[in-house]
Amino acid sequence: MLEYAAPLRDMSFVIEEVIGCDRLAVLEGCEEVSADLVDAVLEEAGKFASGVLAPLNRVGDVEGCRLEGDVVHTPEGWRDAYAAFCEAGWCSLAMNPEHGGQGLPKLIATAVSEMWDSANMAFGLCPLLTNGAIEAIEQHGDENLQARYLEKLIAGEWTGTMNLTEPQAGSDLSAVRTRAEPRGDHYLITGQKIFITYGEHDLTENIIHLVLARLPDAPEGTRGISLFAVPKFLVNDDGSLGERNDLRCVSIEHKLGIHGSPTAVMSYGDNGGAVGYLVGEENRGLMHMFTMMNAARHAVGREGVAVGEAAYQHALKHARERIQGQAPGAAERSAIVEHPDVKRMLMTMKSQVEATRALSYVCALAYDVAERHADPDARARAARRGDLLTPIVKAWSTEVGQEVASLGVQVHGGMGFVEETGAAQYYRDARITTIYEGTTGIQAGDLVGRKTLRDGGAAVRELLADMRESLVALAAAGTGGKAVHDAVSAGVDRLERVVDWLLAGAADPRLGAAAAVNYLMLAGTVCGGWMMAEATRVALAAGDADPFHAAKLASARFYCAQILPRAGALEQAIVDGSEVVASLDTALL
Repeated sequence: MLEYAAPLRDMSFVIEEVIGCDRLAVLEGCEEVSADLVDAVLEEAGKFASGVLAPLNRVGDVEGCRLEGDVVHTPEGWRDAYAAFCEAGWCSLAMNPEHGGQGLPKLIATAVSEMWDSANMAFGLCPLLTNGAIEAIEQHGDENLQARYLEKLIAGEWTGTMNLTEPQAGSDLSAVRTRAEPRGDHYLITGQKIFITYGEHDLTENIIHLVLARLPDAPEGTRGISLFAVPKFLVNDDGSLGERNDLRCVSIEHKLGIHGSPTAVMSYGDNGGAVGYLVGEENRGLMHMFTMMNAARHAVGREGVAVGEAAYQHALKHARERIQGQAPGAAERSAIVEHPDVKRMLMTMKSQVEATRALSYVCALAYDVAERHADPDARARAARRGDLLTPIVKAWSTEVGQEVASLGVQVHGGMGFVEETGAAQYYRDARITTIYEGTTGIQAGDLVGRKTLRDGGAAVRELLADMRESLVALAAAGTGGKAVHDAVSAGVDRLERVVDWLLAGAADPRLGAAAAVNYLMLAGTVCGGWMMAEATRVALAAGDADPFHAAKLASARFYCAQILPRAGALEQAIVDGSEVVASLDTALL
C-alpha cells in the first residue's frame, strides 16, 4: 500500500508564519480565521487523506474504471469514500454560505485539497472540477441556474464537469463545432466532447456538464462560443430529478496514469438534442469559462505540488530503509540515504516541493484578497497578482512535479521501474498535469502576452518590488541568511533583465513566443527563491530550538545553491538563444 502522511507542519508554517493568519482575518467573512482554526482543519483533513483516500490510491491505479452500458463504474471503495467525503463537509469548505458553503478562504481550501491530490490524485480530480463548475455558475449563471444547481453541487450530491475540447479542436477552441439551437427557455445541444474528467461515474445521482457550443448565427472563432449547463438528468421545478437528458458517455480513455479517474468521450444530442441552459451571455462563453479554467489551472498547479510531495515521501522512506554499499566515511554498509547523490536527489525533491507549495498558497491568498478585501485598490492589486501567478503556479509547479516524481523513481533504482513499489504510479500520474487546462507552452504564452506585455510589465514589476522588499527584511534578520539573500537577489536581477528584454522586443512577437517557456520557468525558479527567502527570514527569527526551522534553513540554502543557479542558464537561453528558436526552419526538424 502506498503510504502518505500529510505535511501538516510545512502547510501550517506557510499559512501561519510566512503568510500570517492576520492577512486572512482582515478579509470579509474571515474574521474568525486563526492559527488554531487552520491547525484543526488541516489535522482533520490529514486524517481523512491518509486514512481514507491514500489506501485507495493503489486500488484505483490497478483496477481503474469500467464502462458498462451507459454507466461508468469507479474502482472499489470509491463510492464509500466519496460519500464519507461529502458527509464530512469537505465539498463545501470554501464555498459561499448563501448556497450552503462554509465560507473558509481559498488559502485554507488549497492546503486541504493538496492533501486529497497527494493521497489520491485520481479521486481529487472529481471535487476539483466540481469546484470550478460552482464558481462559473455562481459568477455568471442567472438566479434560476444558481437556485437549481448550486446547493446540490456545493453539498457534493451532484458533481460538475468542464466540456471544452473536441476531436478536431485540441487546444484550439476556435475550432469548436458543438451546436446549440434555441428552444424557448433552453437550448438543444448536439456534438461530441473529449477528455471529460468524471464525465460519467457512479458517485452521484446527477452530473452538471458545462459545455462550450455555438449558436446558429454565432460569429466564427472564439468570439462565437457560448456556455451552457447541461445536466445528466433534467431537474424538475421542485428540485427532484426528471428524465434522462439526451447525452451519454460513449467511451472512456485508456490512459498512462490517473486510472481511477474516468476520462470520458461525451456525445450530446444523438436523439434530437440535449437540453442545456445558457450560462451568462451569448457568444461570451469562453470568457465565462475562463472563470472555471483559471480556478482549475491553479488547482492543477497544486496537483504538481501534491504528487511531488507524495513521491518525495515515498522515496525518503525507501532511502532510509534500503541498505546498500558504504557511504563515504562510513565504517559499515549504509542506508542509501547516507550516500551524497541520494541526499542530493532527495533535497532536490524536498526543496522544490516546499517552494512550489508556498507559491501556490501565496497565489491562493491573492484570490482571497481580490474577492474579500474592503479596499478596492487592494482588491485590484491582488487580482493582478493572482492573474500573474496563475500560469506560473500551473506550469512551473507541474514541471517541477514531473521532475520530482522522476527523481523518486531514480531513488528507488531498479525497483522504481517495478510497479509494485509504487514509485512509478506517481511518475505516471504526474505526467498529465503539464497538459491539463492548457499545456506549459500555452501557460507560457499567456504569461508573456496577457500578463507581461499587455500591461507594459506593470504587474510583474509589482512582483519584483515585493521580492526586493522581502530581501530587505531578510537582510535585517541577520547574517545567517546572507547566502540565501545574495542568491535570490541575483535571481531577481536576472528576471528583471529578462522582463526588460521582452518589453524592448515586443514589436517582434516571434521572440516572445520563442522565449515563453524559458521565461515562465525563470519566473517560477526565481519565485521559488523568493519563497525560500521568506522561509529563511521566519526561521531565523524563530531560532534553532525547533528542528523544523533548522530543516527549513537547510532546504533554503540547498535551493539557492543547487536550484536557483538554473536562472542564469535560463536568462542566457532567453536573451541569446530565442532568435535561434524563432528563425528555425521547420524543414530541418
